[in-house]
Amino acid sequence: MKKTNASDTSEGPDSFVQLCQEFSVSGFTAVPVKFSSGCQSCQLLYLKPHQVRGTDDIRPAGRTLFVLNVPPYCTKDCLHRLFSRCGKVEAVNFCKRPGGQIYTDDPSTFFPTSQEIRTFKVAYVVFEKPSGMKKAAGLKLSEPFVLSTREQPVVTGMKKWCQKYTQDRPDVGQLQSELDSYMVDYDKRKQEELEREKSRGEEPDEEGWITVTRHGRTPGAPRTEAMEKKALKREKKKRSRRELMNFYTFQIRESKREHIAQLRRKFEEDKDKIATMKANRRFRPY
Repeated sequence: MKKTNASDTSEGPDSFVQLCQEFSVSGFTAVPVKFSSGCQSCQLLYLKPHQVRGTDDIRPAGRTLFVLNVPPYCTKDCLHRLFSRCGKVEAVNFCKRPGGQIYTDDPSTFFPTSQEIRTFKVAYVVFEKPSGMKKAAGLKLSEPFVLSTREQPVVTGMKKWCQKYTQDRPDVGQLQSELDSYMVDYDKRKQEELEREKSRGEEPDEEGWITVTRHGRTPGAPRTEAMEKKALKREKKKRSRRELMNFYTFQIRESKREHIAQLRRKFEEDKDKIATMKANRRFRPY
């Protein structure tokens, strides 16, 4: 069940909220939310403490709240406002499915590396202290929490697509500034990698071995296309030397037959050549 209409219940909205307060299945607690104050339909968020077997820096055990059935229009700010009453929220992360890859905000404004989740999703709310997570896991609301308010509206529908259209047409100056900063970071990373390879090629490891790099004292051969072709040709020649020629009886028979055929072709070519020379009166056998 993803949507529940509070106005359709016989006891009314208050009874529905009370029902949510008493709801608990498999350790989950139900929290009703709705898009705006004028909406009659409520959405249920299912909460419980997140449990992990190993260590996870993004979803630390004891401080992470697992939230199911998060609607597509619910943003990180909405969940931050909802759970801030329980304690200081450190981070809110979205996933398509439980245990999946964390959706991260793109650091770049003009070159996004990940797609926005546009379906129902799950959330991991990380609190600063374990007490905040425990309080949020047993959260009871007297009325459904409103996600989109006048002070903090959630942009949806045509407004959202118009905003996205405007964002996809960037300002040339801002775009150039971001490209320049990216190239500066790229050159810095390349320089650090070069220095790291140089130091690794000059210093022996724990067992006394020196790693051969392109920038060390003994640089390796460049991996160009011409060098690869030459190495492939050498390998093919080496392989042909290792092959056994005329080892089997059928190989000897085939080689003799081929030799006789070559002699016959040569004889016919010589006959034609002599006939041509006779016709031109240039044949002098003595």
